[in-house]
Amino acid sequence: MYSQGVKKTIIPRPPGKKKLDLGDMHPVLQRIFLSRGIKSADELDRSLAGLPSPWLLSGMKDMVAHLIEALSQQQRITIVADFDADGATSCALAIRGLRMLGAVNVDFIVPNRFEYGYGLTPEIVELVKRQEPEMIITVDNGISSIAGVDAAKALGIKVLVTDHHLPGESLPEADAIVNPNLPDEPFPSQALAGVGVMFYVLTALRSRLREIDWFQQQAIPEPNLAQLLDLVALGTVADVVPLDQTNRILIHQGLQRIRSGRCHPGILALIEVSGRNYRYLSSSDLGFAVGPRLNAAGRMDDMALGIQCLLTDDVSLAKDIAQQLDEMNRDRRDIEGQMKIEAMSLLNEMKALDEKHLPAGVCLFDENWHQGVIGILASRIKDRLHRPVIAFAPAGNGEIKGSARSIPGVHIRDVLSDMASAHPNILNKFGGHAMAAGMSIQMHDYPPFALAFDEMVGRRIANMDLEQKVYSDGELSENELTLEFAELLQRSGTWGQEFPEPVFDGVFEVIQARIVGQHHLKLVLRQAENKQLIDAIAFFIEKPEQWLGIRTIHAAYKLDINEYRGNRALQFVIQYLEKLN
Repeated sequence: MYSQGVKKTIIPRPPGKKKLDLGDMHPVLQRIFLSRGIKSADELDRSLAGLPSPWLLSGMKDMVAHLIEALSQQQRITIVADFDADGATSCALAIRGLRMLGAVNVDFIVPNRFEYGYGLTPEIVELVKRQEPEMIITVDNGISSIAGVDAAKALGIKVLVTDHHLPGESLPEADAIVNPNLPDEPFPSQALAGVGVMFYVLTALRSRLREIDWFQQQAIPEPNLAQLLDLVALGTVADVVPLDQTNRILIHQGLQRIRSGRCHPGILALIEVSGRNYRYLSSSDLGFAVGPRLNAAGRMDDMALGIQCLLTDDVSLAKDIAQQLDEMNRDRRDIEGQMKIEAMSLLNEMKALDEKHLPAGVCLFDENWHQGVIGILASRIKDRLHRPVIAFAPAGNGEIKGSARSIPGVHIRDVLSDMASAHPNILNKFGGHAMAAGMSIQMHDYPPFALAFDEMVGRRIANMDLEQKVYSDGELSENELTLEFAELLQRSGTWGQEFPEPVFDGVFEVIQARIVGQHHLKLVLRQAENKQLIDAIAFFIEKPEQWLGIRTIHAAYKLDINEYRGNRALQFVIQYLEKLN
């Protein structure tokens, strides 16, 4: 029996290749950091002084020059945002930051995903035109918006592109582009999220404004842009970008501000409505509790509401909007649950749940599925099958939109690029990252697309080890199974994508087991020769009743802290468990 109904293997995480001198750091922490590729103590620096210079980004000088001209002439600026959490935080950051630096006429537009789709398209330019801007700044989009940039330029509007997505073969004819993923880019971090890119633009702009005595001339205080780092932390974690040192610094500094209560009312309201305590907020809380509620606006309705939540300084309004976003997120979960049932039915029809018939690349489509939820559905099915998955939903006018999620070793945007080359008429448009991508095709092209996707992925995984592994950082002793050690783990690392939160494993006696909700398992465990009883919870268990009466388990778990009525206690969050007897 297995927690997600899929056979996995718990194996030790590969150790680091060299010893580190990390002083009196706890030996378990030293082992954890070494196994995550840390090569020196300097890489654990999380101070703002450890950030690379913004001037290393190619295009930054041109970007700043155009922004200074816009500020000097008080030009009207429109921010064009993406409709996910990274786009929303990038937009709020840009508006707040530019206003702090002296801009007066700054507005925004975020495309509604159900009407316009992603990016600066010619249709969005038509909407932007109504605001009569002299400048457009894209955040978290724009690097593929060749036609949209041309449309804006034809109207005499300057376009500045800030983005982090991978560029295509051609770049838009924008007035300036800042993107750490441009070809031959010298900036040392290609992992910045869109919100991180915009933060860097603001820091470079402030630096140059300081040099020209802008703040004295305008009689405005030089702003502390660190006030915006709560937005940067939220957007970076929510976009699931790799947490290299630059991103770990940005997230850590943002979390420090949140924990001290120095965050924007909208973020504080989202934290409260998600049932978290801001004083102890972790990066995983941003990813699994706060981010989804912000994302719910773009998935279910219009991300403008989410951006409004992040822009308001009215505490009461922020709470009202956060409550609306929480209700949207509940609706999203209900829809997702139904879609997952339907997806499992489709997989049964395909016999894809049988290892012998499992496609290399899985495509799923239902005419009743919700466009805003297909990305989450693809992620859930990908976790279930350990194969790249694309979920499609109707988009109108004979078109369907897909959202892809991939597995390590299969760069999903490269797969789509190869498909576009091999089948030039099948993909209307696409874009994305290594692990996630979006696309649109004609509905009548779905069958050949699904076959081609399976074939393309099959070539890539032919020599891959596809056994699902749960990597463990080892067993913990009785002295380490404490609230104090759990707190140390939370304080010591900024955990996330490609810098994973520690997972431990061990054999435990099951003292008590009961089902909570419909699919969760609540356990009381005891380690051999240890009298301490430990609470544990395993979420979304298939057939949880099969675990009742089990006496001994091998479990992989994260150390968590459960807060209830002001009390904090150690808790395991089970990642995977196996029955021993």
